[in-house]
Amino acid sequence: MFGYIIWDVNPEIFSIGSFSIRWYGLLFASGFLVGQRIMSHIFRKEGLKETLLDSLLLTMVITTVIGARFGHFLFYEPEVLLKNPLQVITPPFAGLASHGAAIGILLGLFIYSRSKKINFLWVVDRIVITVALAGCFIRMGNLMNSEIVGKVTTMPWGFVFTHNFEFTQYPRHPAQLYEAIACLVLCLLLFWIWNKRKAQTPQGLLLGIFLIWVFGLRFVIEFFKENQVAFENELTFNMGQILSVPAVLLGVFFLVYALKNKDKEQKIFTDASVEEANRIG
Repeated sequence: MFGYIIWDVNPEIFSIGSFSIRWYGLLFASGFLVGQRIMSHIFRKEGLKETLLDSLLLTMVITTVIGARFGHFLFYEPEVLLKNPLQVITPPFAGLASHGAAIGILLGLFIYSRSKKINFLWVVDRIVITVALAGCFIRMGNLMNSEIVGKVTTMPWGFVFTHNFEFTQYPRHPAQLYEAIACLVLCLLLFWIWNKRKAQTPQGLLLGIFLIWVFGLRFVIEFFKENQVAFENELTFNMGQILSVPAVLLGVFFLVYALKNKDKEQKIFTDASVEEANRIG
């Protein structure tokens, strides 16, 4: 029988005066950088010019941060949003909600796809591969920060978070690690599906799998987490679980849509002239 694990990792990698580099920030940024390389590979394999990637990366960065920040205040601290809405876009960016990020990313990609004349579902089906990996990095960042901790457990893999003074007394579920592993497995699964079929992947299929997997498991893992804000203690299901239900249902919709339309031609561009202009060669 193994004992519990002492998690004594310093959230800071190093600091110079008041300036510091933290594991969370490094992992958060790495999600975008690695995601850019994955999308570059996908574009090359499907014959698209990589010049389309610059605006795609910018869209992802802006919509992820703003969506996650706005979602945090809207869902968890609405009183702050009403008093000081500018806090959404001003540092330090403490407080990010994955459900808000998902909404922001979908809206941003809709605008991007319209401006580039690219099929919205084609873009989203590829982006979710990178988003799943970024989710893994972010949850590992949460682990390095000793935040979003789980409930007390007697399991041998329980973590004692010595840097979280509110929950430092007893071993707890490493809920961040549960989600990180789930996101990594999902990334590999989505990439494998895409790699098998590439442009013939039914549009909406990867998005549907992503939504069902991420938010279905999120609903389950929330049972092992401490609530993030006090008002959740009065709820049967916490806010993360409540918000996950419509996301899973949306995933089911896209999965059914993809399977019903799997035999149709999977067009990348919505305009033939634009498609020709953006093909390599």
